[in-house]
Amino acid sequence: MLNQNQTPLIDALKACKTRPHAPFYTPGHKRGAGISPLLTDLLGKDVFLADLTELAELDNLFKPENAILAAQELAAEAFGAEKTWFLVNGSTCGIEAAILATCRMGEKIILPRNVHSSVISGLILSGAIPIFIQPEYDEDLDIAHSITPEAVKAALAKHPDAKAVLTVYPTYYGVCGDLQAFVNLTHQYNIPLLVDEAHGAHFHFHPELPTSALVAGADLTVQSIHKTLGAMTQASMLHIQGNRIDIDRVNKALQLVQSTSPSFILLASLDAARQQMAINGEKLMFETLQLAEIARSQINQIPGLSTPLAKREKSPGFIDLDKTRLTINVSKLGLTGFAAEEILNQMGVTPEFSSLQHLIFIISLGNTKEDINALIHGVKSLTQIPQLTSQYNICKYRNDDKIDYISCLSPREAFFAESEILPLEKTQERICAEIICPYPPGIPVLMPGEIITQSALEYLQQIQTMGGFITGCADTSLRTLKVVKV
Repeated sequence: MLNQNQTPLIDALKACKTRPHAPFYTPGHKRGAGISPLLTDLLGKDVFLADLTELAELDNLFKPENAILAAQELAAEAFGAEKTWFLVNGSTCGIEAAILATCRMGEKIILPRNVHSSVISGLILSGAIPIFIQPEYDEDLDIAHSITPEAVKAALAKHPDAKAVLTVYPTYYGVCGDLQAFVNLTHQYNIPLLVDEAHGAHFHFHPELPTSALVAGADLTVQSIHKTLGAMTQASMLHIQGNRIDIDRVNKALQLVQSTSPSFILLASLDAARQQMAINGEKLMFETLQLAEIARSQINQIPGLSTPLAKREKSPGFIDLDKTRLTINVSKLGLTGFAAEEILNQMGVTPEFSSLQHLIFIISLGNTKEDINALIHGVKSLTQIPQLTSQYNICKYRNDDKIDYISCLSPREAFFAESEILPLEKTQERICAEIICPYPPGIPVLMPGEIITQSALEYLQQIQTMGGFITGCADTSLRTLKVVKV
C-alpha cells in the first residue's frame, strides 16, 4: 500500500516555484515576469511561478522516472488500476490513444453510434473501421441510453475479427449500461473492452454510485478528472489493467496525441485531486449525493417538472444511474430545454447543457447548499413564466432512431478525400466529409464517410430552429456542408 497522503508532483512543483534562480528556459514569460498585466489582474501573479517546463526536478511526462511516475502510481492505486497515465489534452487524447493502441489501419472496432466526437477523431487517426451499434432509445424521454449486451453479442458474432469494443459509461445523462456483460462478451473473444468513462471518475469512491469500469473488469478506461472531481479543466487520466493491451503501444500513441510541453499546473491538479479523493473521497461523495437528493426530491414536487430518469425502470440499456447527474424534463411547461437554459442563465443558474426536452445539471463535490437552493428557485421560477406558446409537440420531435445512418467510406478515407462545399439543400445522398454535431454533448449526427440523409438534415435544422447550435462543421450556420467530391 502506498501512502495516499503524499503529493509528489505538488511537492516538486512547490520546490521549483520557490527556488530563487535566473530562468533561461521556456516559457517565455519567465516565471510571470513577462506576463501581460491584463492576465495578472485576472489570475494574480503567483500562479505563473508554477507555470514551468520539464525541468529535471519535475520529470518528463513521456518518460517519467521521478515525481510524475510516483504521482501516476499513487493514482493507479487510488482508482483501482494496474497502470495510470496522466493526460493534459483532456479525455479526447486518451480516447484517441486507446483506439490507436488497439486498432491498426483497416481493423474493426465495435462501438455505439452515440459516441463523442473524440472517438471519430480516433477512427480518423487510426484508420480503424467502425462497426456501429444503435443504443437503446427511450422514445418517451427522447434520450438514447447505452448499447445492450444482445447488440454487442450480435456484433461480435457477425464481426469476430474485431480488435476491440468501446462503450460510453455513463452517458451524458448519467445512464450506465451492463458493463459486466460487455466485459464477459469481449473477453470471450480475447479482445479488450475500452470505456469512455469521461463522466464517471467519481464512481470508484462511493458504494451508492454505479460500479466503476475497472471494478467491472474493463481493460482500459479514460476519465475526465476535471469533469466530476477536483482537477483543472483538461486534466484527465487513462487507466488499464490486464494483459490484453500492449503498454508500449499506449505509450507511443500518447506521444502522438499529447503535448510535448505539458502544463505542470494541470499535472499537479491531478495529483491533488487524487490525494483528495483517496483520503476523503467517500465523505465528499456522500455529501454530493445528499445535495443531489435534496434537489431531485424538491424538483419532483414542482408541478410541470420531473426528473424522469430517477424513476425509470431498469432495462438492457439502463442498468444504473449516476445519482449526481440531474436531468429535468421541462417540456410540459411549453418550453424547450434550450429556452429554459437561456432563462436560467439570466437568473444566475447555469446547467451543464440542454436538449429539446431537458436540462442537465452536474452536481459535484464543488457544489454547495446555496447552489442547490439557487437551482430549485430557478427551475421553480420557470413554472411561473407566462407561456406564449406551447411547444410540447415540437419538443417530442424525432430522435436518433429515426435518423438513417449509412456508411460507405471509413472516417479516415472520407476525411482525407478531396472535398467540396455545397448548399445544404444539395447535399442529400452525398458523402459527408466533416463531423457535424449539436454541442454539448458533442455526439455527431453526421460524420466523415456517412451518407447525408434527409432525416439527418431535418434533425440538424430542427435543433437550430429550437435554439441549439451545431459544431464540427466549417459553416456553423449550416447553410453549407462539406462533402466528398465525386
